Amino acid sequence: MTTRPADLELLESMVHQRRFEERCAELYQQTRIRGFLHLYVGQEAVATGVMAHLEPTDAVVGTYREHVHALLKGVPAWQVMAEMFGRVDGCSRGRGGSMHLFSAEHRFYGGNAIVAGGLPLAVGLGLADLMLQRNNVTVCFFGEGAMAEGDFHEAMNLAALWKVPVLFVCENNRYAMGTVLEHSHAATDLAQRAQGYGMAAVAVDGMDVHAVLDAAHEAVRHVRSGDGPMFLECRTYRFRAHSMYDPQKYRHRDEVNAWKARDPITQLADALRAQGRLDDAGWDAMLGRVDAAIEDAIDRAEASPLEPVEHLTRHVLTETVGAAS
Repeated sequence: MTTRPADLELLESMVHQRRFEERCAELYQQTRIRGFLHLYVGQEAVATGVMAHLEPTDAVVGTYREHVHALLKGVPAWQVMAEMFGRVDGCSRGRGGSMHLFSAEHRFYGGNAIVAGGLPLAVGLGLADLMLQRNNVTVCFFGEGAMAEGDFHEAMNLAALWKVPVLFVCENNRYAMGTVLEHSHAATDLAQRAQGYGMAAVAVDGMDVHAVLDAAHEAVRHVRSGDGPMFLECRTYRFRAHSMYDPQKYRHRDEVNAWKARDPITQLADALRAQGRLDDAGWDAMLGRVDAAIEDAIDRAEASPLEPVEHLTRHVLTETVGAAS
């Protein structure tokens, strides 16, 4: 079983996630990253608290806002960055970009640009582990917007029916792409909705890494012990726009600032300072380590070549075409 990480480890992990994402935003504005870009800024406590309890053999299915999930699952930062640069050494050989990170080696199965598209995949992964009698857990991350899709209901029903070892983690940031929860869901108690499938479910403050850590510990234990799937609703908030193209006209700046006052990184850092476990020198050293690691990842990613044009049909078309009958 995994051991609970120390608070300073949790803090540095979340700082690394935040600085990585903010650096991606800068690179996007410089057109060094292209396509769509969805950032995890503000939600770091969720992935950090949940994934601290996973084993290397456990599987993770993410959404299109999945850079952090990939990093925490062990995909090297330079391979994540190389993927966003479209380089051949990216974790998806530069063909997927920001929304389609993938690593079979690390049992990280997306990155999925389709809302709710990862839910049936997670049930399949869990069913395979169940049938092969492997004591693994599959964690499926998705936003509350996915709960309006048919795939969500089908996946939840089959998971509960077959008692597959899947932990469903709803990152409820309230706005999906741009519609507030109360205007898109008739029933806003999302954990209660999961209970309608006969599934254990709990809601937690997704801005408090300790709250997520504790809830996830019990949830992962429940799933791994063979008690069937579980649903964990993490009530969180994205500080940035849905994507880099989003003007954010659907929410007021005062609301964003109110949520930023509950920043999970600031909350933990302030608590550690109050306990005498973090000072300015320690904070500056942490930022220095994180920034150096990110810049090294960028340099290594940019040193990776682009895929030769003549290779672009590989893994897309068959190498040979059978003779016409």
